[in-house]
This record gives sequence, C-alpha cells and structure tokens, in this order.
Amino acid sequence: MNEALPAALTRPIDAGASGRSPPVALVTGAARRVGAAIARHLHGHGFVLALHHRASAAEAAALAAELETRRPGSTLLLQADLGDTAALPGLVHATLERFGRLDALVNNASAFHPTPLGAASEADWQALFDSNAKGPFFLAQAAAPALRRSGGAIVNLVDIYAERPLRGHTLYCMAKAANAMLVKSLALELAPEVRVNGIAPGAILWPEAGKPEAAKQAMREKIALGREGRPEDIAEAVRWLLQEARYTTGQILAVDGGRLLNL
Repeated sequence: MNEALPAALTRPIDAGASGRSPPVALVTGAARRVGAAIARHLHGHGFVLALHHRASAAEAAALAAELETRRPGSTLLLQADLGDTAALPGLVHATLERFGRLDALVNNASAFHPTPLGAASEADWQALFDSNAKGPFFLAQAAAPALRRSGGAIVNLVDIYAERPLRGHTLYCMAKAANAMLVKSLALELAPEVRVNGIAPGAILWPEAGKPEAAKQAMREKIALGREGRPEDIAEAVRWLLQEARYTTGQILAVDGGRLLNL
C-alpha cells in the first residue's frame, strides 16, 4: 500500500536535461540495516527508489526524507507484509504509477531467528518462509512483466547458510535454500530479458539481540579476511549485479570475506 506522503515526496521525477529517465528500483526491507545501505548506495548511483517496509514506518520515512534532500521526487514509500501475497502486485503497480517503469527488484527483506529442533512452531515456519521464500517469489512474479519491458534485473539476498546449515536455525536455512533455488529458477524462466542473481552475505551486522564478544571473535577467526564486512560491501555488490554484470545470471555471489572456506 502506498502511504500518504508530503507533496515533496510525490512529485514526478525530473528526467533532467538529457531527457532520459533514471533507473527505478524496488527494494524490500529498505528501512533499516543492510536494506537502508542498499537504498542509499543505489540512490547515490542515480536510481530512484520504491522503499518497502513492513513495520518500520518511522525509519522508512526518515530514510526517504534524507534521500529527498539530495534529490527531490526520487523516492516512494510502500508498506506491506510480504506474507500477504494479495498485496504484492500493488507494490509493483504503485511503483509503475509513480515512476512509469521498473528496472530492478531487490529482494532484501528477511526474518531471522533461531528455531531449535523440538521447539520450532508452525508460526516460525510461516514467518521465516514468508519473508525469505514466498514473498520474493510472488513479488518477482508480479514484477516480471515490467522487468521484461525494461530489460531489468532481480537481486535476492540469500545467505551462506543456504549452502551450509547453521545449528539451531533449520527453518531459516531451509527458507534461504529455497531462495537460492528461486534465483536459479527465475534466471531460467525470465531469460533472456531479465537477469536474476543473488548475494550470500557472511558476517555483516551482528544480530540486534546482541552477540557475546567471545562469540564474535570466534566467528572472525573463521573468516579468511579476519573481520566482519560492512553493509556497504553488500550494497556495492547489489549495484554491480544490477548495473554492470550484463552477462551474469543465475549466480549467487558470496560476499563473506572467505567465510565459506572455513565452515
């Protein structure tokens, strides 16, 4: 659903002296953390953005206001629960209505929490699969016609744990494994007009609930580069896949500092 916005956030984008419209990206989970870094980075490289969030209205509005000070009329705020499949075509429709085209879909939004065997619930299953598998599929399906018209691209945020299991997180790993297959299957289904790739981040941001320093250090010791990454590392990989990797599709790029080498 398109939220009510101040007039400054709903003016048509200025195509500029060249008359060429800027590329348009729809980014899910864009209000916070890695999603916000992706949004800022793409905006800095000339994209106009449809910024999706589920429940982070204040953060999404603040991000939009920040980006609008740099380029007025360059953002659109969208709210939806990705588990509500009936709402997802509306995100694409609102983006097209506002900007007239769609060049990129970034399926970034993701739920993450432990599901110890014996304590996992159907609600856990639903929450983890809604954001990590079901939502990305149905949103990509809704966006496909517009992306075909523009010769656009999709980037999914997968995880290194789609390939190797993380203890205590079976449902999350399963959902991300489904996401990884979604990348490959969509790349086949949408070729040759649309490229579809994924990014598998390693240790980028620690969980919001916190992590003991000893556990952080143990993780760093298993990373070939000896340190965690930055959200900007993921954001630049997204931009590269969208704008420069013109002969790449169906691939999942590990941006993990070499973590997979020592899992």
